[in-house]
Amino acid sequence: MEPEAPTSSPAPPQGPTQPKGDAADSGAASLGGVDEAGLPLAEAEAGFAAATVAELRRVVWPSRQQLFSESVAVILMVGLSAAAIAALDRFYGWAATQVFR
Repeated sequence: MEPEAPTSSPAPPQGPTQPKGDAADSGAASLGGVDEAGLPLAEAEAGFAAATVAELRRVVWPSRQQLFSESVAVILMVGLSAAAIAALDRFYGWAATQVFR
């Protein structure tokens, strides 16, 4: 069986296109251009900022007491981990000096 040949030509690209040349390569086209959705960049940036602020308002921020207690817990665990790693390092260093005298 032979593969079927395409009967139609490929569709032309959709959406806005940027001109080729120096303006597109240097970033000068972004000074008054459009984003991928076709919106002017100023509106796209304003929409991004508004969406970011709206998302930050939805965040459940910890209380001062919860923030303090969890920070103390993290600092203690990091300190204990560092002490355990230092103890193992000293032990293996001592053992190596005993073996390779």
